[in-house]
Amino acid sequence: MFAYLVRRIIGGIVLLIVMSLVTFALFFASPVNPADFSCGKNCSPAQKKQTAAALGFDDNFFNQWADFGKGVFVGRDFPDDPKLRETAPETIAHCPAPCLGYSRERTANVTSLIKETLPVSVSLAILAFIIWIVGGVLFGVIAALRRGTIIDRGLVGISLVLYAFPTFFVGLLLYKFVAIKWGWVDIPRYETIADGGITGWASSLILPAITLAVFFMAAYVRMTRAYVIESLSEDYVRTARAKGLPARAVTFKHALRAALTPIVTMAGLDFAGLLGGAIITESVFNYPGLGKLAVQANRDYDLPTLVGLVLLLAAFVIIANIIVDVLYAVIDPRVRLS
Repeated sequence: MFAYLVRRIIGGIVLLIVMSLVTFALFFASPVNPADFSCGKNCSPAQKKQTAAALGFDDNFFNQWADFGKGVFVGRDFPDDPKLRETAPETIAHCPAPCLGYSRERTANVTSLIKETLPVSVSLAILAFIIWIVGGVLFGVIAALRRGTIIDRGLVGISLVLYAFPTFFVGLLLYKFVAIKWGWVDIPRYETIADGGITGWASSLILPAITLAVFFMAAYVRMTRAYVIESLSEDYVRTARAKGLPARAVTFKHALRAALTPIVTMAGLDFAGLLGGAIITESVFNYPGLGKLAVQANRDYDLPTLVGLVLLLAAFVIIANIIVDVLYAVIDPRVRLS
């Protein structure tokens, strides 16, 4: 197991390096100069040139990429000019390791910007994950055990309808009717646990979390139903029934445990993707998360911020894959990792 984890971690680091290289290549190939967006609309050619030099955009592709990698491990100064460091140290912006770059538009380190917005997206993703995984698996198991009945048809039909609704449409419906017209909850406004406590934090996230969870929960109802029905028809389940085991033990200890293996795979990947996929939800409810930061960075052509976000989301996906692989052996004893 230890050797397997080491191999996966090394592979993940290599993949992150490749991701950073590809991201840099895409932006470097763009005809747009990021310095044009970094120093304002009324920027003279001399100011653009100075800004490009300060941010390192005037260097060649591999030097830019190497400087970025150096900043991740040891930190970096902007501009990285030894003369300015001696004559005018107040003009130097230091970015401590792990430095993901410096955003001239926001005059802040990318790492600091991510630290400010990451708690919002993580909180939203965790609450949405709990709602969709509990609801999706629960209703999927009920539909599988009541196969062919009106309960099964009703759950599958509702999941199909919810699966067809766009995320922004669900969010607007909940915002307009649940929060504004009916007043069942306060108008969503993000509160930290320090400001509003656990109750205030959860209530501020409930509508955005439901909006984000509806699509996934509808998909997991159908997926869980299909896997549980398939597991119930396996030989080992029929053998367990023939031995006289209670129906509950057969369903939950044998059939559901085997059905959870592919569900865990998808859940881990979907949870990691939530941090990047919450852009629409955060835009509808105007929440200051990673999604809103990504939209603003894309609009301003903020290369350092975009690269930092891409690497962060890639890291989450890689970590989720490793966790899922380890959980295989826990959930299904037939799976063994060498």
